[in-house]
Amino acid sequence: MGDMEMNTDLLVIGGGPGGYGAAFRAADLGFDVVMVDQLPRPGGGCLHRGCIPSKTFLHLAELILDARGAKRMGLGFAEPHLDLSAMRAWKERVIDKVADGLETLAKRRGILLVQGQARFDSSNSVRLEGAEYSRIRFKQGIIATGSRPLEIPGVPLMPGGRIMDSAAALMLPDIPQSLLVVGGGYVGLELGSVYGAFGSRVTLVEREDRLLTQVDADLVQPMQHRLSKLMTDILVGVELTEMQENDEGVDVRFTLAGKSERRRFDRVLVAIGRIPNSDDLGLEHTGISLDTRGYIKIDDRQRTTDHHLFAVGDVAGGVMLAHKATREGRVAAEVIAGQKSGFDARAIPAVVYTDPQISWCGLTEREAKAGDIPYVVQKFPWKYSGRAQTMGMTDGFTKLLTEPQSGRILGVGICGRNAEGLISEAALAIEMGATAEDLALTVHPHPTLSETEAEAAEIFQGSPTHMLPASK
Repeated sequence: MGDMEMNTDLLVIGGGPGGYGAAFRAADLGFDVVMVDQLPRPGGGCLHRGCIPSKTFLHLAELILDARGAKRMGLGFAEPHLDLSAMRAWKERVIDKVADGLETLAKRRGILLVQGQARFDSSNSVRLEGAEYSRIRFKQGIIATGSRPLEIPGVPLMPGGRIMDSAAALMLPDIPQSLLVVGGGYVGLELGSVYGAFGSRVTLVEREDRLLTQVDADLVQPMQHRLSKLMTDILVGVELTEMQENDEGVDVRFTLAGKSERRRFDRVLVAIGRIPNSDDLGLEHTGISLDTRGYIKIDDRQRTTDHHLFAVGDVAGGVMLAHKATREGRVAAEVIAGQKSGFDARAIPAVVYTDPQISWCGLTEREAKAGDIPYVVQKFPWKYSGRAQTMGMTDGFTKLLTEPQSGRILGVGICGRNAEGLISEAALAIEMGATAEDLALTVHPHPTLSETEAEAAEIFQGSPTHMLPASK
């Protein structure tokens, strides 16, 4: 550790999307900014261990699946040869290129990047470990330390072991003949898809009675049907009772429908959720309050219970999405600058990058029913989309929820190819208070998947173009 101290206007702890979003906005507003992170380069877990590496491998998996599907269209490819070393190198090149860009943006803005572990010793200062500076004193601070994978109690995750978390799985150590994925959330489904496409016999188990419990069941159904052909088993309502690693593999015992089963897998991926990185920050030396799960309590302006400190992203709870963290970081910087800013998004888009993809924003049917909120729902099946037909991707649909009287769009869900790109129009419509009529009257190019959103809106008008009205 160095013995130098420094002073700054704003200290940002954490270099992920929430952290650099806050730091960049604050620097643009004229603040002297220092950003501290344990990683040597900015980007956080999202860039180096999560979002970007997973999407790199998901893209390769999609290419493999598309090549297989092209055979029924008259285009044949040989079975792919997987060069794991080259694939890992490609992933690292992608990460490096994005990190280079973030470093350049920080440098151009005059932001000082410091590698090290920061722990508070007061509301206005932190001590650093593993850094050239020993202490940083600041006027305001933003905590953006993110989250980490939740472990199964009593099941240690050893470096290089057969039992992996998501970060270890994305190192792509090998392609095991058999892989158990524990967890039916988006991480388990995405990484299970990757390994399934790459050749592993994947068994996925989920404790709840269905996959993606936060998503409407009808959106999940086409994805689960497709994944059932890619994976060996998808089992729900499973209770794990034992997991033991040995030289031959991992022996797992679980109960399903009241019966106990024992199976052996070459590797196990544990993807059962995430917990906030709030437990090693020295928060006891500040006025910050935590909730019962360890998340930092904040208000709608990202302020903690300590008036010197703000918190953004996963460590502050709510939906754990990188784009939400970035927006929260910008809000925190603007509030510190005295601007009238707050986090009041009506629609936060979410995407599951399986094949087919699932995306949604705004109100879900599950939330509407739980809150006794009146709604009307209409769906446009993609089997009526000319563009989906050309791609052989007809098992998806676009779904709109509207307010019964006004027709205002409350929520949108999409299951199908490129749902990640389609959902942004829906988010804009919800944020602007648009009605189904507004969406229907917006001219969409043909043939595209985007016009399925207009077609779903036309159903509310009683006259969709590419399917018969319900009365016919």
